[in-house]
Amino acid sequence: MKLMIVRHGDPDYEHDSLTPKGWKEAGLLADRLSKISVRAFYCSPLGRARDTASVTLKRMGREATVCNWLQEFPASIIRPDSGKRGIAWDLLPGFWTKRRILYDKDGWYHDPVMETGNVQEFYRAVTDGFDAVLSQYGYERSGMCYRVSVENRDTLVFFCHLGVGCTMIGHLLGIPAPVLWHGIFLAPASVTTLVTEERERGTASFRCTGLSDTTHLSLGGEPISSSGLFPEAFQTSLE
Repeated sequence: MKLMIVRHGDPDYEHDSLTPKGWKEAGLLADRLSKISVRAFYCSPLGRARDTASVTLKRMGREATVCNWLQEFPASIIRPDSGKRGIAWDLLPGFWTKRRILYDKDGWYHDPVMETGNVQEFYRAVTDGFDAVLSQYGYERSGMCYRVSVENRDTLVFFCHLGVGCTMIGHLLGIPAPVLWHGIFLAPASVTTLVTEERERGTASFRCTGLSDTTHLSLGGEPISSSGLFPEAFQTSLE
């Protein structure tokens, strides 16, 4: 089985849609996806993901199943830097890198800061929803792997968001979500590909073969958006 996790195009957050650049990215993404055989499409209910998906779906004459658990990871916490409520997947490095529990794949959501919100509830909604989809195609979660009841070479495409995409990747690979939230970047309109390996008969694990791939954008001459990335550097005077 092959899974393709697609982040929405360059976002217009004010209108929950795409910028003109995002629409160009969605077209180049459709150029790529329309050339492959896709068993099923799944999509976030949010406008920017649905707009991104719409270009591919229209071109292929297909529809996507809309899943609420694919929306951007909605859990909020009381931020330690401000004391105000904010998103759980955007913490400053001076804080999160010092919290050993956030590196624990089984216990990161029990960190006291994470427990100021409903992080575990939403995390379970994502992972349970994801596993329910995979079970429809013959892959049942069993510990950190999957029990194979129906082998296949199906390709599933998920149109979603940066935070929830990292959550899904972490669930498949056994990596705590905070490490991926802060340690990798899924560019707008990028494709992350994971495939199953069945080295022991009846047991499958997932392996990432392409992370945040934007080849289709580069081939179309479209610059890569940095939306969601913080590449700035502070300039410190030596005087």
